[in-house]
Amino acid sequence: MSTQRDYYEILGVPRDASADQIKSAYRKIALKFHPDRNKGDKDAEAKFKEAAEAYAVLSDGDKRKRYDQFGHAGVSSSGMGHGAAGGFSMEDIFRSFGDIFGGGGGGGFSFENLFGGGGRAGPRRGSSLRADLQVTLEEVATGVEKEIELTRLDTCETCDGSGAKPGTKPTKCTMCRGFGQIQQSQGFFSIQRTCPTCHGQGHMISNPCASCRGEGRVPKRERKKIYIPPGIEEGHVERLRGQGEAGEQGGPPGDLVLVIHVEEHGFFDRHGADLVCEMPIRFGQAALGGTIHVPTLERDEGEGKQADAKKIVEMKIPAGTQPGQILRLRGQGLPTAGGRGRGNLLVRVTIRVPTKLSHKQKEHLEAFDEVDAEHVDDHHGKENSKSGKGIFDKIKDMF
Repeated sequence: MSTQRDYYEILGVPRDASADQIKSAYRKIALKFHPDRNKGDKDAEAKFKEAAEAYAVLSDGDKRKRYDQFGHAGVSSSGMGHGAAGGFSMEDIFRSFGDIFGGGGGGGFSFENLFGGGGRAGPRRGSSLRADLQVTLEEVATGVEKEIELTRLDTCETCDGSGAKPGTKPTKCTMCRGFGQIQQSQGFFSIQRTCPTCHGQGHMISNPCASCRGEGRVPKRERKKIYIPPGIEEGHVERLRGQGEAGEQGGPPGDLVLVIHVEEHGFFDRHGADLVCEMPIRFGQAALGGTIHVPTLERDEGEGKQADAKKIVEMKIPAGTQPGQILRLRGQGLPTAGGRGRGNLLVRVTIRVPTKLSHKQKEHLEAFDEVDAEHVDDHHGKENSKSGKGIFDKIKDMF
């Protein structure tokens, strides 16, 4: 093949093509001219190498920059890593081809991996487990250590995970010769399938371990202590590496995935690190102002206090506070995730209207209502005199 042919022309992309466009173009050409699809076709093999050479340069930012500036001379000596630009071996080509399709970085990638084939039999990673944890809003405020109980597959101690009876060893599968896969030809495709004899294990166990019955793993029930930090959010996912099920044939263990759920609180609503609650006050407090006591989620550390006693803080009610008005207590909310400060406590004020009045209360309210009515009428009269219209005139104007 000619190494002087333009790399952009080989892949059929413009000179300002993005990395994704270059990758997509190479993938199409590599699939079309792959040697496994073109047995004995030297021309297809040459085009396959040519495309891989172009992709190796244009997919690398530094090499592409040198190529755009100096052409083939910019990558002929150091750009390819194997001497001249045309110095690719088939192993290098397959490595490049495997990388783009997720086949790994080794030269053992083959076209059948794209069509249902797996790798060689060997250690397999264990499955990950999921556990759901419930925490209260009080526990979110302080952080808490929880204990969970789970059952997972652990390495069998009797056979040390081999699955074979102590003193014996697994034997290589005669069908797949230890690969765990068998190769079948279908037209011009060479396809790998899981070995039906050993089920992909690559070996057979003639004398299985009595403890695990040849599985190499046994169910194990255990308790784990998990620390939940303050400020944790609803739905937070925590992944504990290596705390899942044991791997097969000495493979690494899976993970334990914790999903945190925060229970609803009877008094506080949560909005991020802020807490929202409702506090009823008397009409007199709303009109004249005053002070009320508001509970928080913090524990009261005072002497003689019960373990679950909550800290009470004072909040000032400004004169003229209206129903539904929200007042803020700074720093009385939840800790933020990571421990950087705290949210606020937002108190929504409601006016408590008594359902039963004593005779004295009734007299005072009636007297107040008379004065208030005069004040309101006087206020409306002044407004009406400014506009020259009475109250009935205004009502007529509305209709």
